[in-house]
Amino acid sequence: MGELQSAVESFPIWKAFVWCFYPMAALILLELIARGFDDDDDQGGGMMIPAYQGLK
Repeated sequence: MGELQSAVESFPIWKAFVWCFYPMAALILLELIARGFDDDDDQGGGMMIPAYQGLK
């Protein structure tokens, strides 16, 4: 049990926060980049869904 206590005391708290939050920040960054490349919409900003179009 003493080994665990010394390991916890030797690990800085800022490294623990970085270790927890950098994966989330990386995923958010990837999501923002992916949204920038999403050009499936038409010029009007809407999306065409063929199932919702009426028959003519």
